[in-house]
Amino acid sequence: MSTRTVVVLEGDQTGQELLEEALRVLDGAVTKVELSLERFDLSLENRRATNNAVVHEAAAAMQASGLGLKAATITPETQGDVGSPNAIVRKAIDGTVILRTGRRIPGIRPVGGVFAPISVVRMAVDDAYGAQEWREGEGLDEWAYRTEKISRRTCRMVSEFAFQYARRVNGKVFGGPKYTVSPVYEGMLKEEMDAAHERYPDVRYAPQLIDATYALLLTAGDEPLVIPALNRDGDCISDLVMQMFGSIAGAESLLMAFDDQLRPCVVMAEAPHGTAPSLFGKNIANPLAMILAGASLLTFVQTREGTLAARAITESCMEAVYDGVRTADLGGHATTTEFTDEVIRRVKTKLEVWPALAS
Repeated sequence: MSTRTVVVLEGDQTGQELLEEALRVLDGAVTKVELSLERFDLSLENRRATNNAVVHEAAAAMQASGLGLKAATITPETQGDVGSPNAIVRKAIDGTVILRTGRRIPGIRPVGGVFAPISVVRMAVDDAYGAQEWREGEGLDEWAYRTEKISRRTCRMVSEFAFQYARRVNGKVFGGPKYTVSPVYEGMLKEEMDAAHERYPDVRYAPQLIDATYALLLTAGDEPLVIPALNRDGDCISDLVMQMFGSIAGAESLLMAFDDQLRPCVVMAEAPHGTAPSLFGKNIANPLAMILAGASLLTFVQTREGTLAARAITESCMEAVYDGVRTADLGGHATTTEFTDEVIRRVKTKLEVWPALAS
């Protein structure tokens, strides 16, 4: 069995601490999957020291390997500083789609009685992010302007992947942009959603304006939903979806680049939350999202061992929470390392027992 390389993008504060927990779970002694880790220090200090060269090196390595695991990083607010490494990575690998799925965490009561998974398929580039901004005038006559852009290519990839994913999970493509107010700009995504539905007529389709999407999420029931979204809409709604299921640390986030046949060719997994500086060094942060991010990468290794290990990790995480091994954000008292230790114990047990049951 060949060894796959995973590019590890190290981060800041609690983000780095949780990354190390996820790597403990991905150890070959736990998963029985041999991975080669190529590590890059994307801490704020090193990004400044290298003038972001380390970010470009990490992105190039990901393009070569196809797999990346990223810790949360600090984005400085000062203009002229190193900026966001996420924006650099997305552009460098041509990442166009971000997938985030809120799912029920066993034993945790979701908001509004929502139980079925809700997946947000979001543009990873353009829209409000990277837009040109300027102001003109003075006093109460000062005006602020912003020039945003989206491409049909990105709209098509978001829509195509949303329908593919909805078919895979037997879900419904739901929601959409505010195309009635912005028929030229936001309407482009709606046009591609409608066109994708013609290519996937078997997939249930219920387009909604973005404001109605927010409202109707609180009444969503037992049907999996897949929501295509503009970049900023998707950023906002995915955070809401995560919290509806109990914690923003409850699921992974995937950045994907596609080949000409719309197949993922580069996948970078991460947690959707930030660096949580108030939790740094206290061993109380929830590692669930980072561990699940690592598990999701194993499904892209495309081996039987990788698929089994991914399932074992995911099940072990959810079973541990169900059995009361929870960090404070989920109403428990387990430390970060205690939760990880429990997941590792359960993964090892499953991967020893399953082959015996299959024989």
